[in-house]
This record gives sequence, structure tokens and C-alpha cells, in this order.
Amino acid sequence: MRYEKRKDCAVSPVVGVMLMLVVTIIIAAVVSAFAGGITSGEKVAPQISADMRIINTGDPDSSFDIYVYSVSEPIPSSDIKIMTSWIAESATNTGTFVRGGSTTTAGVSYLNYYYAGNDDSPIYRSFPYGYGAGVEDWGAYGNPTDEMQFGNYTITGGTTMHIGAYGPRTYGSGTGGYEDWVYTYVSDKYFRDDCIDGMQVLLGDGWEVLRTGDSVNVKLIHIPSGKTILSKDISVLSRV
Repeated sequence: MRYEKRKDCAVSPVVGVMLMLVVTIIIAAVVSAFAGGITSGEKVAPQISADMRIINTGDPDSSFDIYVYSVSEPIPSSDIKIMTSWIAESATNTGTFVRGGSTTTAGVSYLNYYYAGNDDSPIYRSFPYGYGAGVEDWGAYGNPTDEMQFGNYTITGGTTMHIGAYGPRTYGSGTGGYEDWVYTYVSDKYFRDDCIDGMQVLLGDGWEVLRTGDSVNVKLIHIPSGKTILSKDISVLSRV
């Protein structure tokens, strides 16, 4: 009897399946590594809890304050952009409404004719000032240090961000700020933007038309991530 030698082909399908599995695993690993690289490159926006207060008294006591209660991590103020927008009735034309607002970033200095002692040289300031936690060196209101300039301090729980209207002066070229109870600046220096105060920086030109009950939308933008980390509609007060 004649026997034929059988060829065993059972090994080939097993090897094929194993090769397919290996290729699939390699592709999955490459995709996972690529996706992980993209994810790790994204900036995560910090979280912040804060309250705000805007007061227009018609005099230099007018102010804009941001009270920070907590943050998920300390935030350099240089990483923050402040955006405001509002609609208010015109001060000169009843029934006519005007739009206003501003975008404020750190590191931009404005000439507001703040004087140190008897020195008549103007000093440039970055608004809003920082007070309390996260500010290395701070003193009384009206005497801001370099560490208090917007962009130089860190925002954390207990930080207060403050600006005010520049008041009237009785000497030198600083005469004529936001005058007592007239809801206006009494010097062309401010109307022409030769000098500008903190309220004009954060609320924009013409902010003085804001009255009790008017609403201002305030946003804090985290620049590295491009995310809005806080957005609030603030009702303007006339007094605390």
C-alpha cells in the first residue's frame, strides 16, 4: 500500500493571527502615544471663586474691586485678561444709550499723574492694583508699590484687586481729576487721554455715565488656556 506524506498547514493561520494581533497592538500604542502627547500639550484653566463690586459715587471714592475667595492653584496676574462691557443711558441725551467697556492685560502702564511726595514727575502705573495674599509688598491705598502692579503679583485666596478714580489735585500738572459729586473729570487731560486712571482702564472711556443699577459684565480670561474662568454681571452701586 502506498502512503502519501501529508503536509500540515495548521501552523500558518496561527502565525497569521499572531501577526495581526502584533500589528494591531503596535497601531494602538502609536495612536495612544500621539493622543497623549496632544492632551499633555493642552493648558488646563484654573478655577477661581470671587466676588466683585463697582461703585460710582461721582467723586474719587468711586472704585472697582475683585475679592478672590479661592483658586484651584495660584495664578500669576500676568496670565489674566480682564474684559468688561456695559450699556448705560447717556449723561447728556436722555433716552439715548451708550456702550462701553475695555480689555485690560498686565504689563501695560498708564500715566495717571500719581505723585510720590513732592516729586512732580509723573509715574506710570499698571491696573488693577493687588492687595493682601499673593502680593509680596503692599501698603496703604494710594501708595502702590511695584509689587502691587498688575502683572507683578499672584492671584490666590485672599487677594483683592482694586482700582479707583483719580481724584482732584491742587498743585502741579495733576490738577483736575474725578471731581467731587459731579460725575465727570474736570480736566481736558483725562478727556484727551493725556492721563488716565484705573476706572477708565478697566471700564473704558465714558464709564462715569454708569449709575446705580446699571449692569457691567466682567470676565476673567486665562490667557495660556484661552478659557473664561469667571464671568459675572455686576450691578453698579452709588455707595457702600
